[in-house]
Amino acid sequence: MEFRASQTTETAMRVIRYKAKPELADRNAELIAGVFAELKDAKPTGLRYLSLRLEDDSFIHFVETDADDGSSALPKLASFQAFQNGIRDRCAEPPLVKGARIVGNYRMLEKE
Repeated sequence: MEFRASQTTETAMRVIRYKAKPELADRNAELIAGVFAELKDAKPTGLRYLSLRLEDDSFIHFVETDADDGSSALPKLASFQAFQNGIRDRCAEPPLVKGARIVGNYRMLEKE
């Protein structure tokens, strides 16, 4: 799978960054893993999603949707709802959401 931003207005990419409380970072990662397991089974179209955990227990999520209105199948997943439940309690620094565009990618976000 290639994670890439389309240059059309039909693609909405967001980057979400937050820092988890150290004692809850592993639980946060487990909940994220559950989202990816459900995504693997559900295979929703028009959605690309990547999540990273940094060594300081910060998490970065990249979400791209192809819907004209920027909507996503992600919030409809039971596992994502479970992840969202209590997210602010798990955070040392609250989620910050920004629109984003890829300006370069060398084999980092694609499958060979």
